[in-house]
Amino acid sequence: METHAASARGEPGRPHDRPVVLHNYFRSSTSFRVRAAMALKGIPFDYRAFHLRRGEQRGPAYLALNPQGLVPTLSWSDGRDYTQSLAIIEFLDETVPEPPLLPVDPAGRARVRSLAQMVALDIHPLNNLRVLAHLKAEFGADDEAIARWFRHWVAETFAPLEARLREEPQTGRFCHGDEPTLADICLAGQVINNARFQVEMGAYPTIARIHANCMALPAFRAAAPDNQPDAE
Repeated sequence: METHAASARGEPGRPHDRPVVLHNYFRSSTSFRVRAAMALKGIPFDYRAFHLRRGEQRGPAYLALNPQGLVPTLSWSDGRDYTQSLAIIEFLDETVPEPPLLPVDPAGRARVRSLAQMVALDIHPLNNLRVLAHLKAEFGADDEAIARWFRHWVAETFAPLEARLREEPQTGRFCHGDEPTLADICLAGQVINNARFQVEMGAYPTIARIHANCMALPAFRAAAPDNQPDAE
């Protein structure tokens, strides 16, 4: 499925060589991260959807772009294809530096990356669709058992994440100060996913507050799953 989020091409202020294309899926939290980053930076792109539950990401056309068969993949105006959401976002931050998604100081960058990786590396890999599907196919887990698995691994990280965000003085309206960063992009995508598995957010008031501040921004709303052309 291919739709067009915008007709502009290439990097802002740079020669337009090829269309910028985001290969993604509306419900994918990793895809959400890149959509949010591009929206915050005002980068137009063509939207190309691959339906994960139908296995479209494992077809030969997509595997030629991304041999892992995972979304998202960003086809940039330089003709290269970029994979892995955190790497894509840091590439965007270096290529289109305004507004910055990482602080300028090394300690701030380390903190934002640490918060982002708590979600992206400690929760998401265990709750990825392919892991949940394997639990069902290989171990006979039913929907309720899969939901319990999902909630368990969220709680394992959200409890210390909540404590850090509540107690560390660098937290502001967002995870780090008063402007959204890479950490907020990862957090917001995870909270959106949590709702599908009935994760109770009452224990995480700071996370919930930051998430609400994120979703009040037009860029985050534009990136939300329900606002994508392939939404179901």
